[in-house]
Amino acid sequence: MTANERKGLTRRALLARSVAAGALAVTGAGFIAAPDAAWALEVSVISEHEMATLLQMARDIYPHDRLADQYYAVAVKGYDAEDRKAMVAEGVAALDAAAQAAGQADYVSTGWEEDRVKLLQAMEDTPFFQTVRGGLVTGLYNQKEVWPLFGYEGESFSKGGYIARGFDDINWL
Repeated sequence: MTANERKGLTRRALLARSVAAGALAVTGAGFIAAPDAAWALEVSVISEHEMATLLQMARDIYPHDRLADQYYAVAVKGYDAEDRKAMVAEGVAALDAAAQAAGQADYVSTGWEEDRVKLLQAMEDTPFFQTVRGGLVTGLYNQKEVWPLFGYEGESFSKGGYIARGFDDINWL
């Protein structure tokens, strides 16, 4: 290794790579972690690639820039189940095949959101897509931690209803 090649690897980068490699060795297969280590998701039935594909699908179907990946991970965690293993494997394989036909390595590594959305639109009538899309409606938007990010205060019955709590706060009429 020449002096110029060594310049590219700082002490901080070396430590970060070492920690990442060590974490991978400790956790082993079946573990997906956020790049910022804010959350992690362990898979036991489906593969990491299939879970990563489901996470990317969720982001592409319901894109919200202000939602962190952890909320999408919670929404798709239910697909890591024996009764859904075959459906997920077939659906991800079909999605990856469509991405490869478009010149990409697979769906997840398709760089542009627009290209991924086209791939999803081509398979939107399949049972796999409809199952994932339908599950995301409740899996993503029924998380109480997400509600404040959208300005939703939750149910109002226990707080006296909507009439007494802002129903008539419209100041633009």
